[in-house]
Amino acid sequence: MKRDQRLYDLVQIMRDGRLRTAQELAQALGVSKRTIWRDMAMMAATGLPVEGERGLGYILREPLVLPPTVLTPDELAALVQALQALGGQAQDPRARAARSLLNKIATLLPQAGIPPQTE
Repeated sequence: MKRDQRLYDLVQIMRDGRLRTAQELAQALGVSKRTIWRDMAMMAATGLPVEGERGLGYILREPLVLPPTVLTPDELAALVQALQALGGQAQDPRARAARSLLNKIATLLPQAGIPPQTE
């Protein structure tokens, strides 16, 4: 699991506001406690409201609202695949809209490496 995905998953797990031990988080994500300790230190250093310490547990002290446009890599891949399939169907009246939407996503998320679609 890539670090970015793991950090995203950690935030999702902790959004309920409950105290979580490093062992519990490590088991949920399939990593070591040491990895959780490093991730929590990094998250706190970047300004996320994470509090806690080794041996006690970790908690998000303030509600954390992520924008609904945050997509996991798997969600983005599924969206792109579906839009490409629809965009390639010349007889479908929504094909042009699918290609247009893919171009918008490619512009917003250049790191996704989505090839440009022809109108």
